[in-house]
Amino acid sequence: MAVSVFDLFSIGVGPSSSHTVGPMRAAKSFVDELGERVTSVVAVQVDLYGSLAATGVGHGTPGAVLLGLEGESPEHVDPEVGRKRVAAIDAGERLLLDGVTAVSFTTADVGMHPAEIKNRHTNAVRFAVDFADGGSHEAMYYSIGGGFVERDGQPPPASADVPLPFATGDELLSLCAQHDVSMWEIVWRNECALRTVSDVRAGLLRIWTAMADCIDAGFHADGILPGGLDVRRRAPGLYGQLMLHEGGDAHADSMDWLNVAAMAVNEENAGGGRVVTAPTNGAAGIVPAVMFWALRFLPGLDDPERRDDAVVRYLLTAAAIAVLYKERASISGAEMGCQGEVGSACSMAAAGLAELLGGTPRQVENAAEIGIEHNLGLTCDPIGGLVQIPCIERNAIAAVKAVNAAKMALHGDGMHRVSLDQAIETMRQTGLDMHTKYKETSLGGLAVNVPEC
Repeated sequence: MAVSVFDLFSIGVGPSSSHTVGPMRAAKSFVDELGERVTSVVAVQVDLYGSLAATGVGHGTPGAVLLGLEGESPEHVDPEVGRKRVAAIDAGERLLLDGVTAVSFTTADVGMHPAEIKNRHTNAVRFAVDFADGGSHEAMYYSIGGGFVERDGQPPPASADVPLPFATGDELLSLCAQHDVSMWEIVWRNECALRTVSDVRAGLLRIWTAMADCIDAGFHADGILPGGLDVRRRAPGLYGQLMLHEGGDAHADSMDWLNVAAMAVNEENAGGGRVVTAPTNGAAGIVPAVMFWALRFLPGLDDPERRDDAVVRYLLTAAAIAVLYKERASISGAEMGCQGEVGSACSMAAAGLAELLGGTPRQVENAAEIGIEHNLGLTCDPIGGLVQIPCIERNAIAAVKAVNAAKMALHGDGMHRVSLDQAIETMRQTGLDMHTKYKETSLGGLAVNVPEC
C-alpha cells in the first residue's frame, strides 16, 4: 500500500496542502536534519521555485516556512498563534530556528523563482544554512500535493507491507470479488495490518470529528477573508437561513445543506484555519460535506454506533479511491490543475456515498468514475493566488456532483463503458497537456481576467 488513510486525511492548517502544509513540513524536516548543529547556525536562506513561488504569497507559503523552521508542524500548530508569531517576526523579532537559535530572517527574505521549474516537481523549496565554523548545509524538498513531501536525493517512501495491496481500480475490484467484501473492507484489512483495530477505528473517527468541527466553525465565523479580495464569508448567512427552516421540508433544502457545509470548510481553509486534507486543502470541503449530508438525510444513522460505522465505511471507501489517484496520476493542482484536487475529491466522495447507499463494489467504482469524468480539464486559476475564487464555490458545486454521481451509479448495475482506471489515465494525460498557466500559477484564466481589486 503506497499511502495510508491517515496520510491522505491529515489534520493541518489552511489555506493549501501543497503550498502551506507541505512547505511547513519540509522546513521542520530540514531543521530536524540539522540535529545538534542547529545551535551553531548563523544564517538561513530559503528559495521557492515554480508554483510555490508563483502563488506562494497568496497561499501563505513564506509564513508556513518560518513556522516550520521554528519547529512547528501543521498537525499541532495553533493557527491563530502561528499567524501572530509570523507577524511578530516580520515586525522585528528574530526567527528561532528549532525554537532555540536566533537568526535574522523574515518572510521578505524568502527568495521567489516562479520561472525556474525543477525536474522532479514544480513545487520545490530549497533550504540552506551557514554555520559559525564556516561550514554550510542545504537540501531541496518537493511538496507533491496533499501535504506530502519528498527530499531531493532520497527516493519516495517505500510502500507498506499489507495483505491486500492494489494500485489500480481493476485490482481493487478483483480483490473485492476474490474475498467477497466491499472496497472499504480491503482498506480496513490493510490498515489493521499496520495498527490495532481500535487504533484504526479511533483514528478514523478522530478525522471525522476534525472535519465536523471545521464545518461547525465555518458556520459561525463571519467576516471578510484575508488576502485583499474582500471576499465575505457566506456560509454563516446561509446556515442561519437554513436553521430558520428547521422542521419544514428538510429534503427541499438538501442541496443547500451540501453547499453550506462545503463552503464552511473552504472558508475556514481560506482563513488559515484547522482543516483536514481530503485529499488536499483546496478540495477539503467536498468529502466532509457529503458525509455531513449523508448523516443528515440518510435514514437509520441517528444511532451513534450506526453513525460511527457509516463514517468508517465512508472514509475508507474514499481513501481506496484516493490511493488510485496517488498511484496512477497526481492530486497536485500544480501538476494536474484543479481536476487533480476537486476532481479526485468529488470522485472519492461519490464512491463513499455509493457505499453508504448500499452499492456493490462495481457501483461504487462507477460512482467514482462519474465523479472524475465530469471534472476532467478543470483548471486551477485562483485569483490573486488565494484559495478563495473560484475554490470555495467549486467545492460546493463538486459536493453536489458527488451526490448526483452516487445516485446515478446506484440506478445502474455497475457495468459501464468507461472504467475508473481509464478516467484517471485521461486525467493524467490532460494534466500533462494542460498549459502551465492553468496549473496553480495564477497566470491565466480567472486569475488574469478578473481584477483583484
